[in-house]
Amino acid sequence: MSAPAEVERLLAHYAPSVTDVAEAVRETVLAALQGCQEQADDAAGVVGYGYGPGYKDLVCTLILSKKAVKLGFYRGAELADPDGLLEGQGKVHRYVAVADRGGAEDPRLAELLRNAAAAYRMRAG
Repeated sequence: MSAPAEVERLLAHYAPSVTDVAEAVRETVLAALQGCQEQADDAAGVVGYGYGPGYKDLVCTLILSKKAVKLGFYRGAELADPDGLLEGQGKVHRYVAVADRGGAEDPRLAELLRNAAAAYRMRAG
């Protein structure tokens, strides 16, 4: 799956091990969030996924660091998480740490993404 140029530029700043996991997470996100917009934020080191240009239309973010990949969920604290994948203590956000391709391809992660998309649709009316 080819990434937009801005996403490719962002990923180029990271080690191949991080990029490989990030690409796998991207594939899972784009498959689960049909028709979403993908936008890189170089300064923050994240790629946002949502259905509009603003923060309120955000569903999740791919959070990159030198050694790890996390998938952050906007309003993740409100999501049903029967498998206990979400981490974090924030009042609003939660994330899933993704260690490898297997974690990115875990069907439970895809289900969590579908739950996040459904929650977005409910918020958006």
